[in-house]
Amino acid sequence: MSNLVEIRGLTKAYTRGKQKIEVLHGIDLDIPQGDFLALMGPSGSGKTTLLNLIGGLDQASGGSIRVGAQQIDRMGSGQLSRWRADHIGFVFQFYNLLPVLSAQRNVELPLLLKSMSGSERRRRAAIALELVGLKDRGSHKPSELSGGQEQRVAIARALVSDPTLLVCDEPTGDLDRSTADEILTLLQQLNREHGKTIVMVTHDPKAADYASRTVHLDKGTLVHATAAA
Repeated sequence: MSNLVEIRGLTKAYTRGKQKIEVLHGIDLDIPQGDFLALMGPSGSGKTTLLNLIGGLDQASGGSIRVGAQQIDRMGSGQLSRWRADHIGFVFQFYNLLPVLSAQRNVELPLLLKSMSGSERRRRAAIALELVGLKDRGSHKPSELSGGQEQRVAIARALVSDPTLLVCDEPTGDLDRSTADEILTLLQQLNREHGKTIVMVTHDPKAADYASRTVHLDKGTLVHATAAA
């Protein structure tokens, strides 16, 4: 299976006053097409920084990141923004839904960046909502949905552009165990049945069990990887 993501010698440092803080130290990582990868590590280990670099939300200090045919570490901010819109679906811990819009309209939002008709946007949003089991909730606003349903809407929004890669930052961190398991089962189905490549940051070992394999970070260094049983 070919690699969708190839990371070589990746570093990331921030400057705080006169102090330089290095968050990632020479990361090498391959993510095959169709993988479901969990990134784990203690707070401050660099896992969210790594996720943001893979998703093009931040730019590396050194090293290289290739996603598909694109060397994204060489892109400027404008080019990176266009690339994200075409290739990355984001799922966050806090759903980031617009409260004044219906579920359907929230899911449509990424498609406003593309040149397509309103009817095509609505069609694609309806398909995405059906995929996450919310076909009958399109007209509901976020306040009329449970937390699990809100996260499903957020996942539908991430899927609506048919992204190359789904990046998920603590997607079940705000949910109870039962609802979290439902969301993780949905992500697992998207991976296994629809071939979506997923990278998920989590602090929860039970969440990581749903992934195909787990990579552990500690103090900005890759320490080991484990495959699912």
